[in-house]
Amino acid sequence: MPFVLNDRVKETSTTTGTGTITLAGAATGFQSFSAGIGNTNTTYYAIYLSGSNEWEVGVGTVGSGTLSRDVVLQSSNSDALVNFSAGTKDVFVTYPADRAIYKETSGNAVTFPIWETSKTVSGAYSITSGNDAVSYGAITISTGSSVTVPTDDYWLVFG
Repeated sequence: MPFVLNDRVKETSTTTGTGTITLAGAATGFQSFSAGIGNTNTTYYAIYLSGSNEWEVGVGTVGSGTLSRDVVLQSSNSDALVNFSAGTKDVFVTYPADRAIYKETSGNAVTFPIWETSKTVSGAYSITSGNDAVSYGAITISTGSSVTVPTDDYWLVFG
């Protein structure tokens, strides 16, 4: 299940509780999660119950008319799953600021530590728990080698 981002993906839902969200179809002028992200793929999501203090940002998996809430990154419930009340929620793809790589208005990259990557993984490599990893370009994982990504962490490969 690849990780996918896309613009203008938004639906509504009347699902209550902390479980999987049942999606009600694309909002006018937007595309559905199934069309924009694709079933079985994962993405960043945001859910907001209009007129309330209930909101959630996380990583979820798209199903046929559903969105599972796999990892909560931030929420109105102390960064845990929100027990959503009755009412219509907006559910949309977002790009959480603490996960973003971006340029400031002058066009300069925002200062981050330097990320280095080898093009070949030989042996067992584990990403440090609590960290995300970024690689650019093709990565070769040698025969018998592995890369371990801890639960709730990500390895993004660009290029």
